[in-house]
Amino acid sequence: MATRLAQGELTALARGYALLGSGGGGSTTMLELVLAGSGRWPIDVADIDELDPATPCMGVAFVGSTLLLEERLPGDDPFGPLIAAVERWLGHPVPAVCSLEGGGMNGLAPLLLASNRTLVDADCTGRGVPGLDQMSLFVDEVPGLVFACETGAGGVALVEAARAIDAERVVRSAIVQAGGVGCAVLAGFTVGDLREHAIGGHLARSLALGDAFQRTASEPVPVLAAALGADLLAEGRIVSITPHADDAHVNAVEIAGGDGTVHRVVTRSETLAVLTDGTLAAAAPTIIVILDAISREVLEVTDLSLARSVIVFGIPAPDWWQATPERRARVLPSAYGLADLDAA
Repeated sequence: MATRLAQGELTALARGYALLGSGGGGSTTMLELVLAGSGRWPIDVADIDELDPATPCMGVAFVGSTLLLEERLPGDDPFGPLIAAVERWLGHPVPAVCSLEGGGMNGLAPLLLASNRTLVDADCTGRGVPGLDQMSLFVDEVPGLVFACETGAGGVALVEAARAIDAERVVRSAIVQAGGVGCAVLAGFTVGDLREHAIGGHLARSLALGDAFQRTASEPVPVLAAALGADLLAEGRIVSITPHADDAHVNAVEIAGGDGTVHRVVTRSETLAVLTDGTLAAAAPTIIVILDAISREVLEVTDLSLARSVIVFGIPAPDWWQATPERRARVLPSAYGLADLDAA
């Protein structure tokens, strides 16, 4: 059933996507400001099942270091040149758009196209992930996918790769060439493909999570956890942040609990696992959320610092990731090189 998203719901939707970023995905603030000042409201959002399954669709996202977007703001039509390139390659218009990464700022990215595309409530990750090869359409090996991305100075690269890892490596290299951050468009699939190979209803879930968070953010921790449908994994003060011996991008964040419990949160570009007194308490694909204990701000892994008091929640991942061993394997800690943290 189609829903109509009101401008007053933007903040709640953004908070929901921030929670589902699992410590990654980039701050939603910039796109909140852009969308709040636009004339796109209200925005109609279509359910997968109400559209013709043959409708061509695309996903849009910002790729690379989202921190750089604070210095290099996107233009009025950041995805326009990429969409034009994709449509020329495919030989037909692509009238529908969905989200590629439903965690962090990229959850909001499709709303930038709401004035001239049909917004479909479907997502290709359901959480923050670092790799383009982790998009659900690639995980399920949907054929004919085409990626377009920026190369810098107005250039566009287009990749049609049979192997997901090839698309990830080529697009990532192009984004580095473009200065470390840029736009990307994935196409070559239909709304019918989304029914089987994507996570439907994700925007609605994000909005519900964000609304629950806004209503209970100032409440006691157990009340907030219950409202989010989350497990309380840790609560305490950060006393150390230690890089992994074999991967400088991986950190072990030690949290001292008030009762003497020692928690260790393992992060990369997202939060991957939580251990309590040496025992694994939660691991990806579970969505691990870290909040500032005082302000209740949703923290990214780059926000974690010594002496900060934090709360750590675990929110269940979309069922899509648990449906087959092949899907699950793409988001376990072992997919990030941390095999000893995979949950049984």
